[in-house]
Amino acid sequence: MAEHSEESSSKPESLMEKIADKLHGHDSSSSSDSDNEKSEPSASSVKAKIYRLFGREKPVHKVLGGGKPADVLLWRNKKISAGVLGGATAVWVLFELLEYHLLTLVGHCLILSLAILFLWSNASTFINKTPPHIPEVSIPEDLAVNVALSLRYEINRAFAILRDIASGRDLKKFLAVIAGLWVLSILGSCCNFLTLFYIVFVTLHTVPVLYEKYEDKVDPFAEKAMAEIKKQYVVFDAKVLSKIPRGPLKDKKQ
Repeated sequence: MAEHSEESSSKPESLMEKIADKLHGHDSSSSSDSDNEKSEPSASSVKAKIYRLFGREKPVHKVLGGGKPADVLLWRNKKISAGVLGGATAVWVLFELLEYHLLTLVGHCLILSLAILFLWSNASTFINKTPPHIPEVSIPEDLAVNVALSLRYEINRAFAILRDIASGRDLKKFLAVIAGLWVLSILGSCCNFLTLFYIVFVTLHTVPVLYEKYEDKVDPFAEKAMAEIKKQYVVFDAKVLSKIPRGPLKDKKQ
């Protein structure tokens, strides 16, 4: 009887212990969930505070448009990127260093290709071989119309931007365009168009891939530089720009 009473008394105690363990586990899980909820906003706030150059929110590959051009610029396929850069370098060396002219190169290439095809077509009857198949090349009308429409749209948009800048509506944009054109004129006086194009081409094939590799180091430095530029612009605006009379369209809006 005593043993039966001890067993009956031990059962409620074990039951109470199980209930207490479950309650303790639920509290700990709820507290861990609340801790996770607290940590999630902090993590999101840290991500929100990360500065990216030019305020971008997408990866560098997406900013460059994605696809094969972005793959070439970011050296996803090293053979293709090296081949493109090597071809551009060969063209620059040929025209700039060796002083080969474009019309001369086109003329020599056409003379060589036409002579080879002509001799091959006439010699095929003597050597019992099929003549070369020369494909018919023609520009589709739809392609020509689409290119013309796209070119027309871009030219009209450029004219609209220039008109907007010249109308005096945005002084900041006007000064930025003037500074850019001034830098471009200085570069044009130092080198010709081909060399300038080659420099831009090499820059596009080196700067994006280096920035993608070291963006965690570049972005904090760019953040400090942009903060300093904005500070200096506020001073310049207060001392100089605010004293310049604005355009009539902007005054009417105000």
